[in-house]
Amino acid sequence: MSAPQTLAGVYGPGTHTDRDFKPVPQEAERILRLIASETPGFTKDEKLLSKVEFEGEDYPVLPGPIKAVEVASALHAMTGVLAEEILALRGLASDESSITVNTTHVAFWLASIAFAYLEGEESLALASQKKLDALYPNFEQGWVDTPLKYRTTAIYPTKNPEVWYSLHGSLDATPVLKSLGVDPAQPAASNEEAYELLSSATRTLSPEELEFHNLQNGLCGSICFTPEAWNNSSMGKSLAQHPLVNVKAQPQAIPTPPITFPPVNLSDKRPLAGIKVVEMTRVIAGPQIGTILAAYGADVIRISPPHLRDINILQLTLNAGKRTIGIDLREQQDREILFNLVKDADIFIQGFRQGKMAKYGLGVDDLLQIAAKRERGIVYVSENCYGPDGYYAERPGWQQIADAAAGSAYVTGRSLNLPTEAVLPSLPISDMTTGLLGAVGAMLGLKRRATEGGSYVAHASLAAVNTYALKPEVGLYPRNTVEENSKKFAFAEMRGAHHVLDLLVTVYHGWKRVFGESYLREESGWFQSFEKSAFGGKRLSVLKPVVRLSDSESTPSWRTPSVPYCFYDKTATKF
Repeated sequence: MSAPQTLAGVYGPGTHTDRDFKPVPQEAERILRLIASETPGFTKDEKLLSKVEFEGEDYPVLPGPIKAVEVASALHAMTGVLAEEILALRGLASDESSITVNTTHVAFWLASIAFAYLEGEESLALASQKKLDALYPNFEQGWVDTPLKYRTTAIYPTKNPEVWYSLHGSLDATPVLKSLGVDPAQPAASNEEAYELLSSATRTLSPEELEFHNLQNGLCGSICFTPEAWNNSSMGKSLAQHPLVNVKAQPQAIPTPPITFPPVNLSDKRPLAGIKVVEMTRVIAGPQIGTILAAYGADVIRISPPHLRDINILQLTLNAGKRTIGIDLREQQDREILFNLVKDADIFIQGFRQGKMAKYGLGVDDLLQIAAKRERGIVYVSENCYGPDGYYAERPGWQQIADAAAGSAYVTGRSLNLPTEAVLPSLPISDMTTGLLGAVGAMLGLKRRATEGGSYVAHASLAAVNTYALKPEVGLYPRNTVEENSKKFAFAEMRGAHHVLDLLVTVYHGWKRVFGESYLREESGWFQSFEKSAFGGKRLSVLKPVVRLSDSESTPSWRTPSVPYCFYDKTATKF
């Protein structure tokens, strides 16, 4: 399918807007082939690609002009295609098989971190009523217990009225507030008052001064660039040198032979059954990699540093199908436990800053040495904000920072008819999609290890996901499409002041108005339920995995419910 005819500049410099609207499933199919054609090592076999069937609502269900659902749907389909190839390698393929991706399901999946039911009650409602606090360990340590801390993560005006800046509290707002001369203990009666207080500080600084201020202090932040400015920047150019699905063989390593997949266990015919994964991640993007791999059958052990903050509600969804343990790398005994796990792992996932794992003997070269000694390659998956190399590769960053840097926040603001203000995309889209990107990379690396031998490094970055969705070959929705979508769902106001959690709730309420009696009910068939969970023994229902394979025994699903962070005994945990 050819790229859409586009208009330049509708949502600002560097934007490319479709002249005509195309249904979401149709665009997902086109974008699948676009990404596949650009991905080294991924199949170009049309017979296999044509097994994918896209279905779902024709019209977008997310606010804004960005085709986030279509890009994510294409990546989900790629996991399905890789699953079919892996099943073939394991002797379980069928010429008549099919892969189904529902694009509306994908839209809900983008919000699924807060999309769960406990004993029939919605997790969002339970969280707002503080009814979840007693059911899981508190890893938040008061990260948003005051309006001032909560609003430290938002998009702010600067001395230049044309350019806004994204601040981020990084789950610990105190250093950010102090660096701006704001007393963290200063009272603010509301989120609005807190935002105005911080705005009075940011308005005294130019965007460049804010950027240098954060670099000096080792803090997160980003100018809200236009897509054109980001693409022309040093970091944008570095990122452009890599494909979206970025999987590279490691020819410098001691060669290891092709590794067949484990023998088929008739009690578990999922594609990755028997594959061992060690996941050392936090928050959303990194954990999502392991959650997807677990749905495809992998044995995933998620490791959380007990002393670092995380978001409590994510325990309900992002630990599905996993075992969880706590490991403190500062402790020698804990490091030894982790090294023993890694020695047997097929995949290692890490979501910390570039170079951080090498300090503890867990960098790429360290694991390549382990792979050489055991004569079995490994797939090393890294997730970060800016990409694998370039000026900002080691800089800390989060979803909101990548949304601002790559131009997504700028574009979203223009689509809402705000002449200068930048606004975050409405959900943790880049977080979720980066996790999906990492899962595609992990599966592609596994397939190549089985057919070519060797070890592989897959890199997934938040900025890459944002940049790709703004490419001219992908295109943006026309203005009338965005406006009709807003009217259909009656979405509430969205502004730069809003945290991504605020925006998620706004979208959820719009969906409830339109889909509340269909897709979103626990009994709708869109949820996977576990009658008992580790959360007070309550029934837990989470949104099902997106991809459906025609063989029900191979289709992705989780065999165990989510568990809290650090749930298992680390001294007894083995593959």
